[in-house]
Amino acid sequence: MNSVELISSFSDFAREKNIDKPTMISVLEEVFRTMIRKKFGSDENFNVIINPESGDLEMWRTREIVDDNSEDIWDFDKIPLAEAKLIEPDFEIGEEVAELIKLEDFGRRVVQTARQTLIQRIKDIEKEGLHDKYKDLVGELVTSEVYQILGRELILLDNEDNELVLPKGEMIPKDRFKKGETIRAVIHKVEMSNGTPRIILSRVSPVFLERLFEQEIPEIYDGTISIRKIVREPGERAKVAVESFDDRIDPVGACVGMKGSRIHGIVRELQNENIDVINYTDNLELLVARTLSPAKLNSMAIDKERRRISVYLNSDQVSMAIGRGGQNIKLAGKLVGYEIDVFRDVPKEEMDDEDVELTEFSNEIEAWILDELHKIGLDTAKQVLALSKEELERRTELEEGTIEEILSILRSEFE
Repeated sequence: MNSVELISSFSDFAREKNIDKPTMISVLEEVFRTMIRKKFGSDENFNVIINPESGDLEMWRTREIVDDNSEDIWDFDKIPLAEAKLIEPDFEIGEEVAELIKLEDFGRRVVQTARQTLIQRIKDIEKEGLHDKYKDLVGELVTSEVYQILGRELILLDNEDNELVLPKGEMIPKDRFKKGETIRAVIHKVEMSNGTPRIILSRVSPVFLERLFEQEIPEIYDGTISIRKIVREPGERAKVAVESFDDRIDPVGACVGMKGSRIHGIVRELQNENIDVINYTDNLELLVARTLSPAKLNSMAIDKERRRISVYLNSDQVSMAIGRGGQNIKLAGKLVGYEIDVFRDVPKEEMDDEDVELTEFSNEIEAWILDELHKIGLDTAKQVLALSKEELERRTELEEGTIEEILSILRSEFE
């Protein structure tokens, strides 16, 4: 293979991969200089001239002529007089010799290796470019097509046939996709794995919900309404705090739309995730009340040092505030940045004189377990005993053995 064939085939391949001309020339020169260093020990006295359009390649080696008996004859940039005269009989000591080195002088095997190196280098540049491109797009919404369904992830293709990955853990639990189906997700992160960029998407990130709001609600897209915070239990429930910069615009109404018209598409995309849109305020008490709505609060106590809030409600409002499996109270706490404990306000006439406050069992039951029970609105022993073991396991983060032990302690109180 001569230089014209080598450079032309490489240039065609580089153009297919959208590699620009300066990069192409730089890669060619880098590979040829590597060949020179391997053969001659140094490339400092070589000038490499490349024309990728015509395929022309010139490599000139420049050396200074020294006396045949000089100690410098072994230097990479020196040439003995006798050797120089073989090139040109009129050469004299002190002059410079510019010698043209041909590609064929390196041998067929070296040239083939150079070709493979050039192709690999372009592939590496393509991977680096892909990594840099998607790294700048982290957090952006993308639409891609399902290419392959694997056990733990989906392989997707973007509009340029680049491979993207959607792991099971970044999918909404109810997500079910088929090959060829179109998926919307956000670019979650980009990492290099064995030199290959791995572009990971997410549908469970709060950023995904934020991008959907921007896409569906013009006032958010143009900045009239701002999203202050989003918290999610993907596929189940989300709370979105919004704020309007225009007093004439109701941020909640604008996001929900007439009869839910604007938010309906977002809910459908999220597999019927229940989305609460909340009007943000700097007033912490009002924000907590709005976050726990439609449950009506009687009062609350805020402990800023411990970042805990105790809310007091009538018995019929407790389950509404807590939500299924404690979901509502958990998301409300994340949104306001405080742990929220729910307590029942029991009128004096309804109080059971025989009942015992859970705090009375602090010597027998650990404080964190009592906190778990308080979180779901249980303040007394009889309130806990009124629920089944299965119900307590579902609504708290306590293990079965712990619940059995608690029930045993409380029952013994009334025996």
